[in-house]
Amino acid sequence: MTATRLGRNRPSWFTRFRAVVRYEMLWNIRKKKFIGTVIVAFIFATLGWVLPVIISASTNQIINTNPDYAVTFTIPAFGMFLFALITVMNSISSEFESGTVVPLLTKPVSRTMVFLGKVLAAFIIILVTYTILFAYTIIGGIFVYGHQNNIHLVPLGLLGNIISTFIWVAIVLAAGALSKSTIVSALIALGVFMGLLLAVPIVSVFAGPSPALNYVPSSGASGTMITTQGPITVGAGTDNIGANLINYALYSSSNVDFNKTSIQIQDSQPRITQVFAYSEPISLVTARSVATAVAYTIVFLFIAWIAFKRAQILE
Repeated sequence: MTATRLGRNRPSWFTRFRAVVRYEMLWNIRKKKFIGTVIVAFIFATLGWVLPVIISASTNQIINTNPDYAVTFTIPAFGMFLFALITVMNSISSEFESGTVVPLLTKPVSRTMVFLGKVLAAFIIILVTYTILFAYTIIGGIFVYGHQNNIHLVPLGLLGNIISTFIWVAIVLAAGALSKSTIVSALIALGVFMGLLLAVPIVSVFAGPSPALNYVPSSGASGTMITTQGPITVGAGTDNIGANLINYALYSSSNVDFNKTSIQIQDSQPRITQVFAYSEPISLVTARSVATAVAYTIVFLFIAWIAFKRAQILE
């Protein structure tokens, strides 16, 4: 505790930082958009194991056991983007739009402390939400599909999904800090996401599964890994880190084969074949996706921090 000029005790750095994080978390979890997104996520997670029960009851067919249901669960790319967007789309921009940044910075806190508090609050919110969602999926998988294998690896999938999500958290924060507009930041992030979502598969089809595709925030090149359990489709990009971590833990010595789509005309009819392009060990695929995601996250968080520190409050 340090004394101020007025002789009053000033709270410690940790106390002030904790107050910022608490303020940001409470503000975020009260948003109707966030609550609605969580509800929708749980509805889709429920459908994943309720629909088979309904279909089984209506067709009198026995549900086949699926011991890998829980360990193969992952949040879709759009779901991770949506969680990131809803959580932080107005975390910085709304402070400027509503003018609340002025009284906030009159408190004994620095802009860096405020920024770090917002990032940590976003991490905690996403961590708690994803943890509950993954636990819910395990329970549903056991209830419907029976005993689940490799449940101890589910935390790897959880960690990977958080890493994948935080790329978009960083991008949205950077867009918000630079534009100071919630709408603009949301449109920028959505434009980048949709552009990559559409462009990467198109490029992969016509130009082949180039390794360069794995260095942009997307699903990356798609390959096949032959395992003792059969072939597994592997996405080498940053959207699939959770699955890649689990695949590496289970099949650390396996390789991922990437094939190029070849279209030929024979007898006036198109013939589509798959031609081998290249192969990579799953260890390299996993390490590259994690390193790429971490690099993007650091770069965009740095941009967001610089923009927030230098932003003019009163214009």
